[in-house]
Parts: sequence; C-alpha cells; structure tokens
Amino acid sequence: MAKDAPPRWDRRMQQRLARGEAAALGELYDRFAALVHSQAHRMLDDEDAADVVTREVFGYVWENPDAYDPKQGSMRSWVTRLTHHRSVQWLRRAHDVVDDDGTASGGEDGTLSAEELEQRVRRATAAARADYIVASMPAPLRAALELAYIQRRDYRQTAADLGVTGDEARRRLRLGLQLLSTANTRPLEGFSPPGYGRAL
Repeated sequence: MAKDAPPRWDRRMQQRLARGEAAALGELYDRFAALVHSQAHRMLDDEDAADVVTREVFGYVWENPDAYDPKQGSMRSWVTRLTHHRSVQWLRRAHDVVDDDGTASGGEDGTLSAEELEQRVRRATAAARADYIVASMPAPLRAALELAYIQRRDYRQTAADLGVTGDEARRRLRLGLQLLSTANTRPLEGFSPPGYGRAL
C-alpha cells in the first residue's frame, strides 16, 4: 500500500529551496530550528556543539534540497534524520577512539574505546528519540505524563487535574509510556522518528 503523499508545504518548500529562495530557508529555519537545536543539544550535551550542528544541518539543506525525497516522509522527518546523523558524526569526531590494537590516536582529555563511544551514541540516540516522542505525541497523553512524572501526581490527581475519569487517566499514562518505551527498542542505525518514513 502506498504511503500518503506528504503535505503540499513540504513539496513547495523543496521546490523553493531548489530555486535558491533565501526566504524559503528562513521559513524552514523558523519552523525547525528549535527542533534541530534541542535534538542536537540532547544528544551532545553541549550548547556550542548544538549550535554547530544546527548550522551544518541548515547549510546542508540549503546546498542539497534535492536530497529530500518526499516519498520517504515529511520534511520534518528528513531534517530530524539529518540532525541525528550530524550529531552522531560530531560525537565520533569529538572523541578519540582506541584502535583494535589498544593504542589511542591521541588526545589529552582522555580517549574512549570504540565500544564506549558506541554506548554513548546509543544512549544519546535513545534520549533524543524519547524527547522527540514526547514532543510529537498527542497533547492529552503528553499532559498526563507531565503531571504524573514531572509534577509527581498520582493517577487520581492527574485525572482531577485533567478533568477526566481515573480510568481515562490510567489509559493515557499507559499509552504514553508505551510510546516512550519504543525509544530504546528501535535500531540505532537508520533512526527515523515514528510515522516519518525511512531513514537516509
């Protein structure tokens, strides 16, 4: 079964970028810069590095608008995948990796083994994926999770705050947690947020 066509905005944006419209890049930046920066910051835990990744992502989009394939998902999905890829590249560049023979390539601030670096990449990827899942889940589920896990409300208090029954509050919490549980179960390579097409 064919995928639904992406929104017209995505196709129009790609066409405008391909024509070299600077205003299109500005519009794209306004729409996705906060998403890109927060995802990069969550993965890298470094404000300056997140700034660099954000610039790299939008620079790549500007120079390669034809790399976006509307058949593979939305523009948002593509930008998210680019951010993930660039963040992983930055992590790998920022840390020296110990070679198979046990020697390090240098670096006075310490080195990571290839295994340690991959574990860090996996943790960062899962954290970024969890952030994305929470941000993109339906508002009623997100509100229930925020009340229960950030404000430490039990399900009865959550139900009262939301103006729903206890059963409905439990259902929303259960669904929200089920969505969040997928953050650690998807494969690392080819990360694609739920419902946004395949990875690069």
